[in-house]
Amino acid sequence: MSFFPKISFHHEVEEYLTKVFRNNELITALGAKEAESKYQSLLSHLSHPPAFTTVRVNTHLASVKHVRKLLLEEIQKQLKGICVPVLEHPELQDILLIPAIGPRRDLKKHESEVIVGAQCGYAVLRGAHVYVPGIISTSRFMKAGDLVSVYSDIEGKCKRGAKEFEGVKVFLGNGISELSRSEIFSSHGPMNGMGIRMTEPLYLSPSFDNVLPHHLFLQNLPSVVVSHVLNPQPGERILDMCAAPGGKTTHLAALMRDQGEEIAMDKIANKVKKIKQNAELLQLNCIKAFRYDGTKALSVGKREDEQEGPPFLPESFDRILLDAPCSGMGQRPNMSYSSTLKEVTSYQPLQRKLFTVAVKLLKPGGVLVYSTCTITLSENEEQVAWALETFPCLQLQPQEPHIGGEGMRGAGLALEQLKLLQRFDPSAGTLQGMDVESLQDAREEDLISLANKDCIGFFIAKFIKLGSK
Repeated sequence: MSFFPKISFHHEVEEYLTKVFRNNELITALGAKEAESKYQSLLSHLSHPPAFTTVRVNTHLASVKHVRKLLLEEIQKQLKGICVPVLEHPELQDILLIPAIGPRRDLKKHESEVIVGAQCGYAVLRGAHVYVPGIISTSRFMKAGDLVSVYSDIEGKCKRGAKEFEGVKVFLGNGISELSRSEIFSSHGPMNGMGIRMTEPLYLSPSFDNVLPHHLFLQNLPSVVVSHVLNPQPGERILDMCAAPGGKTTHLAALMRDQGEEIAMDKIANKVKKIKQNAELLQLNCIKAFRYDGTKALSVGKREDEQEGPPFLPESFDRILLDAPCSGMGQRPNMSYSSTLKEVTSYQPLQRKLFTVAVKLLKPGGVLVYSTCTITLSENEEQVAWALETFPCLQLQPQEPHIGGEGMRGAGLALEQLKLLQRFDPSAGTLQGMDVESLQDAREEDLISLANKDCIGFFIAKFIKLGSK
């Protein structure tokens, strides 16, 4: 059952998506009623957080069993003895799964209110505390130590520093203010640090602020799958074309046992800095990060022998991950999607430019994995159909592990081709919510099955290059 309203879109984006999820191929296969039901279920799921928090263990430094023991102790401490399981995944043997308890319907709301921005609110629903930059408004007389109820301004209409807000807001839970209103909004006040310590969040999930930072990386389940699908081997040369903030980059380095060379690129300096920080934190030395536009990463002339970074000569890499910039519609929770149709449709040409460069940089016999965290056909299955037509040297490959569903109909791909793709569809899960009692009675295999389905929207395609292009 939905606890939050369905995700809302700009009118033209809603019309666009309605056509995507009512396309003729899909309706012929499923029937109009079933296609509509799945679409409406997807809209409901997108506004809710996934049923599990997924953390990837840095197996370069520690075993999963050792980190699981440390994490269980930390969760017991944070949740004051509430018994929450930490599950090992049978197919993804470097992740741990922690069920999110909630939504909790018995929380009493306090008179003193704090309004936070949408992005801050989504982080709170997944276990974070509230930090000062995320606070938009507080009640007039709020003092440090006050019990407060926290709400998200999902439409972005609350004015910073307002003393009250009557617009659309979503309850996120209760907490204790670490600062007074005047400290938060003073021109000389703190611009960062914790503002509200969440004591009764709507979804009970552990906070990972500075928890086992060398050993854990917060990552959505499909984002872990994609690195396993690429399957980098020790000694190979790997390219991560759009690498920030470095979750997949560091995962690839760990999978290749930090042996070989991994080039990570992003065109924004601060994001490259973040990749380097994460590599250093996780003590991975084979990663070399560069600020560079991936669409220009192919060298048209000679390279200097000592040149380490981009641009690169054709056929320079054994495997390439193109986790492409995308419209991000698969991210959860999201109650109000703010991009315009022009922005949504701008990604397909950019993805094709990046893909074309990737094909040219890949060695014959090499593997290219393309992924997005969105739900549209144009950025996913249509891109696969375009790639197979444009590059005869490419062949779709089976994926291992294959945890998501098959590709979606509507791009003209054959059923055999759709079965080789992985589309993680949040509507495949159920919005029943979890409480402590039901967790105690649940079978582990049922919880794993739920974690595989109730995650973010994501897409993966794997290609092999059969010859030069």
